[in-house]
Amino acid sequence: MSANQRIGDLGIVLPQVVAPAGAYVPAVISGNLVFTAGQIPMVDGKLVATGKVGKEISVEQAKDIARICALNAVAAVKSVIGDLDRVKKVVKVVGFVASEPSFTQQPAVVNGASELLEQIFGEKGIHARSAVGVAVLPLDAPVEVELVVEFD
Repeated sequence: MSANQRIGDLGIVLPQVVAPAGAYVPAVISGNLVFTAGQIPMVDGKLVATGKVGKEISVEQAKDIARICALNAVAAVKSVIGDLDRVKKVVKVVGFVASEPSFTQQPAVVNGASELLEQIFGEKGIHARSAVGVAVLPLDAPVEVELVVEFD
């Protein structure tokens, strides 16, 4: 099944690409790879949540937020390659989790992004990953996700 079919079957509507908050672009192509900028949980131009995971934001909420970030990253990929069925492989996911100091469940949070990518791309969506705890993210976002995707 194609990525486009899976998106439809899952009832997912890809968002508009989030406008950059600085001097960069949402995604660039180098060779046969797409590198996305870090995507924060913007929906309709607004940040859906702020704060630290493990304090104001629960693990389950953060997992849903990571899913939104990944969906924004997928939209950025589509914006530069045109058709998600061109994706050969999601190579790498990096998830940043703004965490209170004793929080250690960053991998559980970033699973929200990883699980979405596997739902959309099937076997092609299984990837290498880093889940990194950080003190703060832009605009006080709780999660940020970036992708490296191979395409043909």
